[in-house]
Formats: sequence, structure tokens, C-alpha cells
Amino acid sequence: MNDLLRVHGGAPLTGELTVRGAKNFVSKAMVAALLGETSSVLRNVPLIRDVDVVAGLLRLHGVRVEYDDDAGELHFDSSNVESAHVRDIDAHAGSSRIPILFCGPLLHRIGEAFIPDLGGCHIGDRPIDFHLAILRQFGAVVDKQEQGIHITAPGGLHGTKVELPYPSVGATEQTLLTAVRASGKTELKNAAIEPEIMDLIAVLQKMGAIISVDTDRVIRVEGVERLEGFVHTSLPDRIEAASWASAALATRGDIFVRGATQPDMMTFLNTFRKVGGAFHIDDQGIRFFHPGGRLNSIVLETDVHPGFMTDWQQPLVVALTQAEGLSIVHETVYENRFGFTEALNAMGAQIQLYRECLGGLECRFGQRNFYHSAAISGPTPLHAADIVVPDLRGGFSHLIAALAAEGTSTVLGIEVINRGYEHFMRKLAALGANVEAG
Repeated sequence: MNDLLRVHGGAPLTGELTVRGAKNFVSKAMVAALLGETSSVLRNVPLIRDVDVVAGLLRLHGVRVEYDDDAGELHFDSSNVESAHVRDIDAHAGSSRIPILFCGPLLHRIGEAFIPDLGGCHIGDRPIDFHLAILRQFGAVVDKQEQGIHITAPGGLHGTKVELPYPSVGATEQTLLTAVRASGKTELKNAAIEPEIMDLIAVLQKMGAIISVDTDRVIRVEGVERLEGFVHTSLPDRIEAASWASAALATRGDIFVRGATQPDMMTFLNTFRKVGGAFHIDDQGIRFFHPGGRLNSIVLETDVHPGFMTDWQQPLVVALTQAEGLSIVHETVYENRFGFTEALNAMGAQIQLYRECLGGLECRFGQRNFYHSAAISGPTPLHAADIVVPDLRGGFSHLIAALAAEGTSTVLGIEVINRGYEHFMRKLAALGANVEAG
């Protein structure tokens, strides 16, 4: 696919589309298949770039992976797990974070794991060190080499007590995938409890794991010697559903998102309604639409679940440029999430960034020189521009802005959007968007 998209904006998006399984769950469930001694089946799987990356990494380690696009099913045979060549892992993974989560399962299955040198990619050194510290607590030995990091467990992995300084999703996943076959008991305090984490726990329990979740963000795992395969249907992607909802609001459109479900989106739905959007829920999905009239400015703070999800923030900010008055958005999960607003300002938005915590929550980023609060004045008509996609969620937000703007925009780097939005070009066509590649 050509990496350039011409977007003729200014028309409402109307129609129907389908969202399949959650990107943030499916890739982790695929890693979990490594732990099973028998075959596994994962259903409701989207055809996205991240799925391709993980499938390739699994194949490098001897797992047979077959994908049925029509059924949206992945089939795994992990009975012959083996070591992969360093250069193959490095070439295939690119800047993906997924190899870090392979470590626990590979240590259990073959006694070693390798992480390519990720120093030059988006993840940075600090998160890697955090994951390595958790693995060391389980008894892993970490050897930093020129090409990357080699990890072994000569004495086996054993249960431990982990307390996270922040309820990190990645650190919670790392602990779960390592603890389930470690000898003894593991206690994880201040764990992430996102719906995708709970679905991963459901998969691991199906495989034979013993995991309990307390109401105070404490997860307890009793390690077992052997895990079987699983058959599981992924929960729907609440991020994609909310992205299309924001697109409906920003373009004054009407979109039925088949597959979207209410329970995992209740916080978003409340905010969507406060802004002035409308929705109807049935057993098949959720219809999101602009009911006419003006949109309302709001004060919004992102937070870990059950708060307002950080990945919902960027698409909604585009819609807030069309709300009357001053909206405040305080980002408390990621310190550098507002870089995408520069392109919106170039399209006519009025967004001012601040280092201060503009909201009721004091967060980790206050007084640390991170621009993590935004004041959005509206409504401001958006006009066409030339845009370069910065990242997955920011890129989709730019696409929404181009669809809402008058005139023809060029969006460069749309291949990034394929990482998390299945068949998004087909979906745009189904919604009547006037776009063309190249």
C-alpha cells in the first residue's frame, strides 16, 4: 500500500464498520501460547501489523502459526519451541516491544531468551531495565551483550513479591507471563487491571494457571509445572471503537461500530455524552453520532483503568477543537502524548500546552518539564494541510482531523496506522470518506 493518503475532507462519515479483537490483548495472548504444551486457538483476531510481527517471532521460535482471515482465527502449535537466531529476532522485531514479553515463556520452555538491542527504538532504556529487574526477581540471570541481552535461569524461576511504583500494563503482563510456571507463589501489588489484562488472566486460567485478583490491585499467582493450550475469543478493541466514535463526532457523522461493547467503554461513553455526542447501544454494537447543535467543552484527565484511557484522548481532542469554550485535558499516563497537537494547530486549531498539572489529579509529571496538559479553545474551523503521521494513535487523530477539515490534505506515513487499525482503508470507504492513496 502506498504510504501517502490524499484526504478530501469536510463531509460527515456515515455508515457501518466492524471492530474485532483488541490489539493490546491479542498480541499478549499470542505470546501466552508459548507457555502451552498443546495447541491453542485464538478467535476474533484482527489482521493488523502487530499480529504479523508476533506471529513471525513465534515462527522463529518453532511455533507453527496459521491464520484464517475470514474466520479471524489464529491456530498455534507450540509443541516444538526452540531457540531463534539473534539476527532473525532483531530483523523481524524492529522497534516492537513484544520480544521483552517473550522472556518468561521462553525461559520456562527452553531455558533462555534473547532481546535485541532496543536502545535506538521508541521504547528506550528505562522500560527495558524495569522489565529486566522483574525477571531478576524471579531468578533470571541477565547478560548484556553487544547485540542485545541474553537471559538464562540456571536455577529455574521461582515465585516472588513484586510491587509496581505505577500500575504499568507492560510490567503486569511480564509478571503474569513469568509467574504462571514459576515454582511457588507470586504476589503482584499495584497491578494494572485493564480489561485486556483481565482477558489475559482468563486465557492463562484456561491453560491451567491459578490466578486471583483482589479489589486493591493485588494479583496472586500460584505457579504450576505445566500449562495446556487454550481456545479463547478476544474481547473487542475498545480503542478502535472509541477512535471511530470520535471521528463521527468531529465530522458531524453517524457510525455504527459493530462489535463494540458497553462494559469496557463506560468511562468513554460518559465523556462522549458530556461533550454532546449521542449513542445507541444494542447487542450487535454501538451507534455513535453527532445529534446536531453545539458540542460542549469539558475538563478531562486520563488515568489507568477504570479511568479515562490515554489512548482515547488523542482522537477525542480532535472533536474538542469543535466544542464551544475552553476544554482542559490533563494527561497523567504518558509524559509526551501531546506532540500530535502541533499538526492540529497548523490546521487551524487553538491548542496550548502546559507543563503544569491542569486538573484535580497531581501526577508523576508535575514540575518535571513535560508538556502534559492541554487547553483547547473552540470551535475553530479546520483547514487542509500536509501531515506526517507521528505514531499510531496520533496518526489516526491526524486522519480524523483531515476528514473533518475543509479541502484536501496529504497524510504521509499511513502505514503506521495498520499497526492497530484493521482494514482501515476499507472502513473509510464504507463510511463514504473521499480518500485516495498516492
